[in-house]
Amino acid sequence: MDTEAQPVERDRSSQPSKDTSAGEEDRSRSSLLSTLAAWLPGGRITLTLLVCVAFLLAVSVFVVQPFQIPSSSMESTLRVGDRVLVNKLAYRFGAEPGRGDVVVFDGSGYFGDADYVKRVVGTGGDHVVCCDSKGRIEVNGQSVDERSLLHAGDAASEVPFDIEVPDGTLFLLGDHRGDSRDSRDYLGAPGGGFVPVDQVIGKAQWIAWPFGHWRSLSRTDVYARVPAPGGAHG
Repeated sequence: MDTEAQPVERDRSSQPSKDTSAGEEDRSRSSLLSTLAAWLPGGRITLTLLVCVAFLLAVSVFVVQPFQIPSSSMESTLRVGDRVLVNKLAYRFGAEPGRGDVVVFDGSGYFGDADYVKRVVGTGGDHVVCCDSKGRIEVNGQSVDERSLLHAGDAASEVPFDIEVPDGTLFLLGDHRGDSRDSRDYLGAPGGGFVPVDQVIGKAQWIAWPFGHWRSLSRTDVYARVPAPGGAHG
């Protein structure tokens, strides 16, 4: 039930004593800022700029980080030169990458010593096969129509495979399957082309530049009908 806060009449015979500690603390902070401003070339303007830079660095390190797309491996979703904003908190509070997510990850020891951007096609426990009789990828026995994602003219894969994704790892492919080095290229290498979830830097959430290509990279529903490993639909 909603209740309305009622005003309380104070006992005027017992007014609280004036607290001077807050004022002294404010004066101390003001004095410190004035000292820093006087020490820096440019004074308060320089101090303000430094605070802004520190704030932006903190956001980049812990919250959102921009990345530039260097290759055509994710066309036509992402084009060469696009700047994407990666949400670094997307998988930090219990959530994990899901099929269809576009993620940026550290490929060190798995793909190569660089950061990569790919789409999640399989998660831990998934059985991923290429291809069915119509040339489509199958995940846990469900054929997936990826035509809305793939670069025009690309097949789901020219490389056949039949793999099970180990727990705690991801199977990742580029949308431009004909021009992408991805999990398929490392099937016979140590690690089998699977990337541990803890190598993921974050979820590519927005295309920020160029303005004409700005949009949100929400999770596609292409994989929505794929059942969970074992057959139960998620």
